[in-house]
Amino acid sequence: MPQIDTDSLQKFSAALLEAGGATTNDAAVVSESLVQANLRGHDSHGVMRIPSYLQNVANGRINPGQSLEIIKESPGAIVGDGGWGFGQVISHELMDRLIEKAATQGIASGTLRRTAHIGRLGEYAELAASKNMASMIIANTHGAAHRVAPVGAKAPRLGTNPICMGVPGGENGPFVMDFGTSATAEGKVRVKKIAGEQVPPGLILDSEGNPSTDPHVIYGDPPGTILPMGGDQAYKGFGLAFMIEMLSGGLSAGQCSFSDPPAPLGNCAVFVLFDPEMFGGFDHLHREVSQLETYVRSSPAIDPAKPVTLPGDPELRTLAARTKTGIPLDEGNWNALTDLAKELSVTVPVGE
Repeated sequence: MPQIDTDSLQKFSAALLEAGGATTNDAAVVSESLVQANLRGHDSHGVMRIPSYLQNVANGRINPGQSLEIIKESPGAIVGDGGWGFGQVISHELMDRLIEKAATQGIASGTLRRTAHIGRLGEYAELAASKNMASMIIANTHGAAHRVAPVGAKAPRLGTNPICMGVPGGENGPFVMDFGTSATAEGKVRVKKIAGEQVPPGLILDSEGNPSTDPHVIYGDPPGTILPMGGDQAYKGFGLAFMIEMLSGGLSAGQCSFSDPPAPLGNCAVFVLFDPEMFGGFDHLHREVSQLETYVRSSPAIDPAKPVTLPGDPELRTLAARTKTGIPLDEGNWNALTDLAKELSVTVPVGE
């Protein structure tokens, strides 16, 4: 399993994207997003996405160089259309505008439709927190990518519909909660499929509703399903996904899940930013966050070797480790990238 240092992987990713048809700006923004996801342990949203992104560029489903189109705007809101451009590029353009609006209005909201995969939602919560703003972000899969079945059913009807909340402050940086409403992210199943590995038990079902560990069943015909989050109370995870589906597809003027959709491509999304100064004040928020963190972390650990974990802690630990040692990539996903590099005449970095 090769381990690639951050700078080398960043340059390699940008070179692949640009050689595959992305503009220089697209390549810079998208490669930064993907590598930062890998650095935080979210390999499902990392560089393994590049081959599928470039396949969609080649077949005309992703439009390089596309910018955010504003369909409707008010002092505190934006309805945006991505024109099927790179999702990370369009989302950053929207975030820049929403940060300006929130600084003036106290709260700003925006929606996106027709954007290719927007990546890790936590990235945008971290951006908001860097401006001392709190945030909430939700997304669906633009009516496609059906992976999750209703509780008690065996045919998928929704995507893995993530939700993210971010709050500035904290001893080690902002608190960011970012997770899909399914038992595991679809991208993590895809990582296992490409790597030739099994999915851990208790996460997926085959097309007949039987437990499985074979990632290929999710992409079969008929497809299997990823279980909703929640275990014995999975109706809570599916219910949250259902609400996210309606808000993301409905508010954005995009699409909710529907029968016989096209191949999955991207997201509808809703972004909401809060400037604490308009509410209780940033100083008050910071004091309350600090005392809450101290109080919660003081809870006696069941196992002293496993300290209390708060939102964002696993990502920060992984970030520190991978910054030092490099980003590990399994052989299957690394081979997919190196094969693409040969096809595009891009130099492959040497891993450790």
